[in-house]
Amino acid sequence: MILPALSGHRLKRLTILDCGTFSVRGGERIIGLPAYLLETDQGAKLLVDGGFPPSYATDPDAAAAADGLPRFGALTDHHDIASELARTGTRIEDLTAHILTHGHIDHVGALSRITCPLIVTAIERADPKPCYFGTARPVDWPMVENLTINDQTQLCDGITLLPTPGHTPGHMSLLLTLPETGPVILAADAINRASEPDEGYPDADDPITAHTTGSALMKLSDKLGALFIYGHDPAQWPDLRKAPAFYD
Repeated sequence: MILPALSGHRLKRLTILDCGTFSVRGGERIIGLPAYLLETDQGAKLLVDGGFPPSYATDPDAAAAADGLPRFGALTDHHDIASELARTGTRIEDLTAHILTHGHIDHVGALSRITCPLIVTAIERADPKPCYFGTARPVDWPMVENLTINDQTQLCDGITLLPTPGHTPGHMSLLLTLPETGPVILAADAINRASEPDEGYPDADDPITAHTTGSALMKLSDKLGALFIYGHDPAQWPDLRKAPAFYD
């Protein structure tokens, strides 16, 4: 599937958006919360993920209490996705499409605001609501065009979607090819951090599947010599370029 709006397009730029930081289990580790903006040579703009929901910008304590989040950790710094996009000169209404790697709380922050098509795996979209956190399901799927994938899918030259189940059943990662940087893998939470494979994927819904998926993703990265961007690696996060800087 090539999104009709992207026919003939080529990826030219990747910008990492800093959606804040989160303290896991009382400071066990402090992780960054990334989203990504992909821009093509013909002006299309695709958002990947979106940080925490807007409620965390207005009353984070109340939002966390309602979601049951304190049992896992605390949001220590929240950057709303709209303000992060603004650092690139982009508004949410400028987006050509929104790619959601999976429906967890720290990725769904743009869902309530998009008017563009949503791209997600068919398995993830089969949930009545995004999986969010624990038993909490406060976020609805947006009333926009839904484009679902089941297999490896090229959206346009330089953007390939990779189903990577394990962390959630319908998790998705991305393989990008940039003109100067070359291959880049956005693992998202298929591999949260470099240490996760040795830890046995404790944060995955299905650790056995996550192990198989993670091994295949790392082999692909080694084969391509790709820049591998983990979902939430505390050691890698400070060294990644953030908006308004970019990878081209």
